[in-house]
Amino acid sequence: MTTVQAAGHPGYQATTAGTIKAFRFLGVPVRLHFTFILLVIFVAVSVLGSAQSNASYAAFLVGSLASVLLHELGHAVVASRFGIRTTEIVMFPIGGLSRMERPLPPTAEIWVALAGPLVNLLLAAGLFAYMISSQQAVPVLAADLLQPNGKSALALLLYGNILLAGFNFLPAFPMDGGRILRALLSYIRPEQEATRTAAWMGRMLSISMGLYGLLDSQFMLVFFALFIYLGAVQESVAALGRTLTRGIPIRAAMITELHTLEHGATIRDAANLLLSTSQQDFPVMHGNQVVGLLGRNLLIRAIASDGPDAYVAGVMDRDYVALTPNEDLADVLPLMARAGRCALVMENGSLLGLLTTDNLSEFLLLRRFGMEPVV
Repeated sequence: MTTVQAAGHPGYQATTAGTIKAFRFLGVPVRLHFTFILLVIFVAVSVLGSAQSNASYAAFLVGSLASVLLHELGHAVVASRFGIRTTEIVMFPIGGLSRMERPLPPTAEIWVALAGPLVNLLLAAGLFAYMISSQQAVPVLAADLLQPNGKSALALLLYGNILLAGFNFLPAFPMDGGRILRALLSYIRPEQEATRTAAWMGRMLSISMGLYGLLDSQFMLVFFALFIYLGAVQESVAALGRTLTRGIPIRAAMITELHTLEHGATIRDAANLLLSTSQQDFPVMHGNQVVGLLGRNLLIRAIASDGPDAYVAGVMDRDYVALTPNEDLADVLPLMARAGRCALVMENGSLLGLLTTDNLSEFLLLRRFGMEPVV
């Protein structure tokens, strides 16, 4: 349904929290959000428990999933034409999300956003042509898509693809139309203002949809409205973060006064250091060389599984994220999106500092109130 951006970084693959990997679709990993799994279970139980349950409706549901995947593949193919790789496709209850390795420039964003709904329109046109040629035209109502009713799977799928395309063309986040609107506005306005406008329209749409769903007892609409609202808010926050950090190097936000652990230290030593300082992530050193990273969660698990006398070298994370001090802070924001994430800031093999979600949040707060960073 939408296209979201995630900054890439050598040696690191960001994945969406709350998802499980399902399969690869033409080389792109497809992940299922837990809410999507719950929706599938709910629909399956509803269909199996209905007296009107039939194979035609089950075929329609499978076809709908394929339509959404092809929609997202359309985003991925066009993005690749602009030299931008799709890192994953995530399936949510309201559709799919394609994560790109880096932010899209306005022209690319317009074409990438258009690609998804156009795929659905092409699918609908193909189904319509086939049904007309085989004289299978069947009238379908929107309500027919929500429950088994004996209608033709092809007719339901035709109507479903038209609705999917039309819904995505709405000029509001997180739909593709909202991204097209943001891209067009960004030619004449700053990115933050353009994003704020599209996100505001997304919030208004979700509120209207939610109120209508409550008044008409259409609770599935309320469910969709909640996801649309959260998507609009998330995009607005992300755009604000990019605006506040663009052009600022990582060294301006990193922690420079920090404690380290020697690779021969024990879990007990690490626990004592955790209690005596406010630091929660500790680089593990072998002389002047960084050999790993021990975070708070990893430390707690190590205490429970290995005991306090185990060595940190046996439990530390050797596959840590390393950044250079002159990288643009805006490019690594998605990298730090998860709560508790920590990255080492290094140059020529030497440790210079830490970048954590906590100090990054404090940096953004100070920037929002007009404090200029010291570089």
